[in-house]
Amino acid sequence: MDIRFIVPGNVRHGSGGNKYNAALAKHLAALGAIVQAVTVDGDWPVGSAADRKRFAEALDGGATVIADGLVASGAPDEVAAAVASGTNVWILSHMALADHSALEGKALAAATGVICPSSHAAAELQGKHGQLNIVVARPGAEPADIAVGSDPPRIVAVAALLPNKQHTVLVDALSQLSDLPWSAAFVGSPDADQAYAAQVRAAVEDHGLQGRITVTGELSGPALERQWLTADLSILISESESFGMVVVESLAHGVPAIVRNGTGAVEALGGSGAGLALDIAGPADLASALRAWLTDPSLRTQWRSAAMRARNHLPGWDATATTVLKVLNQAAGRYAPPEP
Repeated sequence: MDIRFIVPGNVRHGSGGNKYNAALAKHLAALGAIVQAVTVDGDWPVGSAADRKRFAEALDGGATVIADGLVASGAPDEVAAAVASGTNVWILSHMALADHSALEGKALAAATGVICPSSHAAAELQGKHGQLNIVVARPGAEPADIAVGSDPPRIVAVAALLPNKQHTVLVDALSQLSDLPWSAAFVGSPDADQAYAAQVRAAVEDHGLQGRITVTGELSGPALERQWLTADLSILISESESFGMVVVESLAHGVPAIVRNGTGAVEALGGSGAGLALDIAGPADLASALRAWLTDPSLRTQWRSAAMRARNHLPGWDATATTVLKVLNQAAGRYAPPEP
């Protein structure tokens, strides 16, 4: 099967959506699909008339297209025209648009179908826009080495420095634990919102935590792996999260996680017991949970053991790609490969 995979050109930091797109394309190709990646520049999620024209041109002539929702959800007319001309357009919606709900609803309804990374994300779209043809294709896990941890315990937050990720809340929580031994690393791009990144650094300095919290910037490859291998706990307390691929990455290293209750990160953590889904009204709630973990060796052992068990049962990206390829083949009237 030939697949044209359209991605936005205006997201340059290492977002979960970018990582999902790259991994899905790679594993679709491993299953025998011919994948053509097309980057469409523009001021997405709506873009100018010229931006949408470029998107329409990228859609033209492709029998099967996967289009990132950041591009496609703001361009319903272009999606509808492509489908009417015989192109199967699947919108890969990593997260519902915060704005432009009417455009998004029209685009999703016009598409051949919608791919979501989690049941949480799918339910959010259904709640906003009604019944849609949605397939859930959860992110897979890449094989990873087991973390050895640190002494004192090391906490990592792997996420771009964006207001939604709530790094300043984490700094405030950690400031309430200065009587305990720990270190922390904030691993993520400061470029997506430079003003907020400055607020995070200022909060670290205001609390006098420069010697305990390291703001590393975005890391990849061996540098990122070193952060995981020295970690004992990861934190993802985003106000909204469609899934939270970093939680799966954490579990793949045998590292438990604390996530915010009510977000898709709870689905990523699953029923593993490898950490905690926490109701967070303010920093004190997180500080209390962290204090319990830091001062109770049996709790740390319990979470770590659960993370090690969960590590052995994480599905790979081959399962994600197989789920997607099956529905794409069915929509195209072709033979669908069996589930792995």
